[in-house]
Amino acid sequence: MVDTLAFAAILIPALIVAIVFHEVAHGWVARLLGDSTAYDRGRLTLNPIRHVDPVGTLLVPGFLALVGGPIFGWAKPVPVVRHRLNNPRYDMMLVAAAGPLTNLLLALIGATLFGLTMPDGALLMSSETGLPQVAGLDGTVALIPSVLFVFILINVFLAFFNLLPIPPFDGSHIVEGLLPRSWAVHWNKLQQIGMVLFIVLIAIVWVFPNTGLIENTIGPPVEWMMGRFLTIADWVAR
Repeated sequence: MVDTLAFAAILIPALIVAIVFHEVAHGWVARLLGDSTAYDRGRLTLNPIRHVDPVGTLLVPGFLALVGGPIFGWAKPVPVVRHRLNNPRYDMMLVAAAGPLTNLLLALIGATLFGLTMPDGALLMSSETGLPQVAGLDGTVALIPSVLFVFILINVFLAFFNLLPIPPFDGSHIVEGLLPRSWAVHWNKLQQIGMVLFIVLIAIVWVFPNTGLIENTIGPPVEWMMGRFLTIADWVAR
């Protein structure tokens, strides 16, 4: 129980910050490009309660955690009215990219702070909860750097996970904008069954955990980007 609470105390705040900023970034860029829907509905706020989806944020991940499945979830999407954008086809790509780019910016900020707080001779090790921990030369766990490392990892993972070219992820909107118009029309129809595709993805990962579907798809870019951020952290530490 103690390990579970420690896991939650580190993971949940990091997830909240990453997800809230991700969603607000979508709405903020949409407003800059002509669609003020998110602003008009009070969604351009950092209050996490405004971004909670009762099903996607609470029920689904809670159920999956109880039954031992892969923990997936989603926040309440920020409303974007496509035809209100100045250039719907290409502006939608920018709106979609804003979320992942914001997560990478948060990871950069986290890497800078990580470098500033990193203990001498820092060692990275795994905790009993499965979360990585940062320890000094004496083996004592450094709490703040450990939290910052998890924060960086979560933001990098969310950035690349959302760039998957599968509806309803951000990557699907980017792909749609890059496709020829005749193809984009058909691709857009997939958005209507995006949630079904998302549930199928969860089911595949749950029923066939050894397929490595997520690890093999976004694992390499996540590892590469983490390496870049840790290099920045090391540079800052010097």
